[in-house]
Amino acid sequence: MIESDRELSAMVQELWDNDVNRLKPGKDYRISLQGKAGNSMGIEDNNDGAGSPLFTFVDENIFKKETFLTFISLLDNYESDTGEPEIVTPEEVAENHKFLDSIIQTPTMKLAHKYLVEKHLSPEDTTQFKEQLYRIWFELYARRGSSKPDSSGFEHVFVGETRGGRTVIGFHNWIQLYLQEKLGHIDYKGYTVSANSPQPDENKHILALQFSWKAGIKPKGSIFIGVSPEFEFALYTLCFLNSPNERVKVQFSFYDVEIVCHHYNQKHIGTTYPVLLKYQKTKKEES
Repeated sequence: MIESDRELSAMVQELWDNDVNRLKPGKDYRISLQGKAGNSMGIEDNNDGAGSPLFTFVDENIFKKETFLTFISLLDNYESDTGEPEIVTPEEVAENHKFLDSIIQTPTMKLAHKYLVEKHLSPEDTTQFKEQLYRIWFELYARRGSSKPDSSGFEHVFVGETRGGRTVIGFHNWIQLYLQEKLGHIDYKGYTVSANSPQPDENKHILALQFSWKAGIKPKGSIFIGVSPEFEFALYTLCFLNSPNERVKVQFSFYDVEIVCHHYNQKHIGTTYPVLLKYQKTKKEES
């Protein structure tokens, strides 16, 4: 790995070690991988490698924790179809700020902030740092094919969007996936693997998968599972501000991961998600 990747990996390992709100697989939640998804782009059942939901159990007491509570309150604030202008109410703006207030108090975000200040990538003042996070994640912009502000980094990555009503774009968050599956809006189609990627593991925290949402299909998505909202927010913000490249490789815990992070006008996050490259078999997993 190049030097910056090594340095970033050490930082991500610190974030991981301090993610005190992470769920433990098999204890706080259980998933059922079932079969491998087909290659079709349709939502027909003959492409379904899984007859049952992905999540078989989640301890929802976790959702009472402040960062989960404030995160979940944001998930119903968006119009999923790109091209539909977002109307942000004062209440929703207040909810965005409440979420940021809750996560910047966590060990993971404090570590990320300290690192970014040392790199002269973020202001030291907490209020100014929060303003920077707001710009990166919550400011609206017009996604491809739209003339009006219809998207944000937060909506795309954590909530999910649809294009033309048939294709799901973004949607890289396990909490939204679980809640939407529970409501009957998600049909999990199975896991996905490429020629070079490792087989998925129900006790690991990264999964590539296929699913349909409402009337649209996500042919291949990739998500962390069981991590806290603050861990993902810290990790993705770090990669966005730290790397001019749109792909950065990091090693932490049990994982070799490529973090894809597309910028929008260099001001906002376009999309960001993890791609599992391999498991580090020499390291003992700490879930």
